[in-house]
Amino acid sequence: MKYYIVAGEASGDLHGSNLMKEIFKQDKSAQIRFWGGDLMQQVGGELVVHYNERSFMGFIEPLLNIRKILGFFKKCKQDITSFQPDVVIFIDNSGFNLPIAKWAKEEGFRTNYYISPQVWASRASRVKAIKRDVDQMFVILPFEKDFYKKYNYEVEFVGHPLIDGIVGREQVDEQEFRNEHNLGTKEIIALLPGSRKQEITKMLTTMLKMVDKFPDYQFVVAGAPSKTEAFYQSFLQGKNVKFISNKTYDLLSISHAALVTSGTATLETALFKVPQVVCYKGSWLSYQIAKRIITLEYISLVNLIMDRPVVKELIQNEFNESNLEQELQLLLNDEKRKEFFLDYFDLEEKLGGKGASKKAAHSIIKGLT
Repeated sequence: MKYYIVAGEASGDLHGSNLMKEIFKQDKSAQIRFWGGDLMQQVGGELVVHYNERSFMGFIEPLLNIRKILGFFKKCKQDITSFQPDVVIFIDNSGFNLPIAKWAKEEGFRTNYYISPQVWASRASRVKAIKRDVDQMFVILPFEKDFYKKYNYEVEFVGHPLIDGIVGREQVDEQEFRNEHNLGTKEIIALLPGSRKQEITKMLTTMLKMVDKFPDYQFVVAGAPSKTEAFYQSFLQGKNVKFISNKTYDLLSISHAALVTSGTATLETALFKVPQVVCYKGSWLSYQIAKRIITLEYISLVNLIMDRPVVKELIQNEFNESNLEQELQLLLNDEKRKEFFLDYFDLEEKLGGKGASKKAAHSIIKGLT
């Protein structure tokens, strides 16, 4: 069978790579072309466009790059037409994927969606288009199945793919890791400022202000694989901070606490049982627009899944030096840490067991036979 996968961003690349591994296991004759990143490329298949080339954030930046984005739409349609896949599989990335799904369905291609767009967060009216354009939706968050049911759209909950990559993984040797990266003996506070240039620029400057306030801890910046060390060093000069690139899971596995930019990383941090503060700050205009269309009470996946404030969220103007210092101090309190651990275990149970990618791949292949 021939599979065409369209993923964007680092998280889409991660989940896409695990899905591809399972497709190759279950379909020995599988041919795959994809839009994704380095992880998907390592699995096999043919990379068409890397997500770094189309990483546009917020509401304003896409408008400034509209001609480039329209060129990507054209290229994707042409490449799908040329490849003639048995199924087109979309992974999150709704701004790009939903219009392509509409076109693909109209052209007679089978359409599957793995990891739902966050229609439950804003513009639920998009469900109508999803029902029309997507033959099968595979969701990874427990509340999504009930959400879609309200619109008479049956979806399959396969569990969360992060469970496979994190829970039960082989534990890194902490002393070896510390020696390798010259981390010394202090407890580690991990800084996860995001993966996009704009995110990192906005988040890291404030996060780094904590370094001098907590001298008894070793701060370590988790570098995104898509950014060079030279980019980060412009922020780190003159500060007692370590930088480790592309080893976020190893770092989290030995961290005492973390400051995390909102996104998939908040859930990853929780699954490693690391107490965290969730941070987010966008441009003023983007924030004003988002505030008016997003209907959620929380922004972090941890709180959304648990439906209560398990982790503190510092958003926009609340994300400042004073608030961050106060919340980080709370993370270091023994009683507060016990609460985190208990909540995190409950979170893990809600996410279902292992095998999300395996289940999704099985259902995708089954739908083709």
